[in-house]
Amino acid sequence: MLRKFEGIIALLFVVDLFLTEVALYLSDVARRCIPLGKAIDPTKSFLNPYIYLLVALIWPLLFRALGVYDAKRAPSLREELKMLMVAVPTAVFVFAGSLYLSFRDVSRLLVFYFFILDLAFLSSLRLVVGGILRALQARGRYLSRVLIVGANEMGAAVAGAIDSHLGLGFTWQGFVDDEEAPGLPILGKIADIAEIVTRHNIDEVIIALPSAAYQTVERVVYELQDLPVRIRIVPDFLKLAVLRSSVESLAGIPLIGVHEPVIDGLDRLAKRTFDVVVSAVGLLLAWPLMLLIALAIKLDSPGPVIFKQQRVGENGRLFWMYKFRTMVCGAEEAQSAVAVKREDGKIVYKVRDDPRVTRVGRILRRTSLDELPQLFNVLKGEMSLVGPRPEQVFIVEQYEPWQRRRLTVPPGITGWWQVSGRSDLPMHLNTQYDLFYIRNYSLLLDLKILWKTVGAVIKGKGAY
Repeated sequence: MLRKFEGIIALLFVVDLFLTEVALYLSDVARRCIPLGKAIDPTKSFLNPYIYLLVALIWPLLFRALGVYDAKRAPSLREELKMLMVAVPTAVFVFAGSLYLSFRDVSRLLVFYFFILDLAFLSSLRLVVGGILRALQARGRYLSRVLIVGANEMGAAVAGAIDSHLGLGFTWQGFVDDEEAPGLPILGKIADIAEIVTRHNIDEVIIALPSAAYQTVERVVYELQDLPVRIRIVPDFLKLAVLRSSVESLAGIPLIGVHEPVIDGLDRLAKRTFDVVVSAVGLLLAWPLMLLIALAIKLDSPGPVIFKQQRVGENGRLFWMYKFRTMVCGAEEAQSAVAVKREDGKIVYKVRDDPRVTRVGRILRRTSLDELPQLFNVLKGEMSLVGPRPEQVFIVEQYEPWQRRRLTVPPGITGWWQVSGRSDLPMHLNTQYDLFYIRNYSLLLDLKILWKTVGAVIKGKGAY
């Protein structure tokens, strides 16, 4: 539930950094204007710009590591201020140590001014944000409107926990249940939940039904899949947690999210920034090679240089994926002729020694250079550098339900299964590797996969 604060947290991240840089500048001014300490030559230039860059590196990293921007914490103003009382001194301490090793001429009094100003600015920002949220709540505007399914003891406990722990920005609208519950506001029957969610502008649904009602829980989850609501389940409905899960705690009550974006908030921002920077640099460096490849394709066989094909992206969105053409023209029409049926009855469409592959195409596939145009897909936001490979529409239509979880993250040029065997692995193992990546996603894992991709390309194992 606390992920509704991710937009505010992202804004805090940006404004915190801006105010910290302002505090650093003002501390430099204060050191010159306040007659304390050793006098400073007024003609001496202000702080080195690299010191501002040092702050821009230290503050976000330490604040993130210390949990200042953790969306899963209760948004209590008192807790926010307590976190700052730890995070700001820690960051200033690391900053002072870095100055000792680099810019030793920076005044210690300046660092003290910086600490006071930064703590004051960031604390004031939290007070302002808290005041805005209270003002919005007084006007009946909430960050999240919650509907509770199950007018029972557990449902009442959830409502009480929302009031006591999430009062700022959150409100529960009522209950949905097939049975009457004296003292609890029942908005309607479970069969009408989709209409109730729409009518009351519900943002989040918490299911607090007994374990005997498993089929009812399953029906509610699937009825709400097409509505823009987040769904939480008070355990023990663990079988549903594999859909797109997160686990949170509300006043000691465990909640399982089953309709969650896998990569969001600051993680998505970091991944997208990394993708744009690396793909842009990659295209700037690779364009001479790409011109040579285009010329080789033209000389080798008739047809276009770029092959584009519709693929399925994140959340089922269709897009055109680009590759250097490695097959003869009309290869797609002859696909069924080379397809192979496995022992389990599944069809494999990518085989060794495919007669449709051209001479240049075989080299491009072996070296994975045919994938270079996908850097344009990355720049457009249709793909990422790292993620599950985007599949063709007819293949996705044959997916079993558990395999569709591959579509919950942006597709990638390379991925965990590519560095673990590539095309030598059967489809069901490919999916298992993709699900491992989704469950364990981090920017560090992306960097690890990119590093391993270099080795996989050099070895050429499984590439055909």
